[in-house]
Amino acid sequence: MLLGIDVGNTNTVIGALAGADVVHLWRVSTQARTTDEFGLAMLQLLQHQGLSPADIEGVAVCCVVPSVIYTIEKATRRYLQCEILVVGRGIRTGMRVRTDNPREVGADRIVNAVAAYERHGGPLLVVDFGTATTFDCVSENGDYIGGAIAPGYQISADALFTRTAKLPRVQLERPERTIGTNTVASMQSGLFWGYVGLVDELARRCKAEFGTRPRCVATGGLARLIGGDCEEIDEIDEFLTLAGLRILWDRNHG
Repeated sequence: MLLGIDVGNTNTVIGALAGADVVHLWRVSTQARTTDEFGLAMLQLLQHQGLSPADIEGVAVCCVVPSVIYTIEKATRRYLQCEILVVGRGIRTGMRVRTDNPREVGADRIVNAVAAYERHGGPLLVVDFGTATTFDCVSENGDYIGGAIAPGYQISADALFTRTAKLPRVQLERPERTIGTNTVASMQSGLFWGYVGLVDELARRCKAEFGTRPRCVATGGLARLIGGDCEEIDEIDEFLTLAGLRILWDRNHG
């Protein structure tokens, strides 16, 4: 069984994969932890599902928070006593990155692109609803060619609360009506339907620049909430990043 760890700016998603199937899934906050704290947390999560370190063949990590990589690597070797693969320079991805500076592209974006291309072929547009919402474009022959980055849905809601004097913090949910009859409903409408419009317009413009109509796949923690109302999204795959980690583990371990 492979342990896939997707470290985002807000949350860290940990999945236990048997082959390509995600059999257990945990979501914890991304925060500074010591090696022992992270190692013991992993053991507790495994034990809660009746698993032990002996059941884990390896750990594959994609991380956009460089300060926690060392802790995860050290905790993996100390507490799970297995090999770890960190997505970054020097690993085999099977995908050429055709951008101005390939080193700038986040590991999670490459992992998503690899998984989506493996499952659907190209051309592709991958939308990842995370702390930031990313749009990643893959050509027909499997090259990563770039994309777009927008402020995430939660960031937009937080900014509305912190940068105004009288607007409250609101729960992120899909409103039934666009015309709100009170402040909270009006904010939820503007946030949700405004964000749907943002996603559809960026996706539409990306697709237009392909020259052919690519398939659009959405993933990330808020994909179910927002993606279902986006006309340009063809499919929602919540486990796309974990699937990509399994693919990259296999490509680098025969």
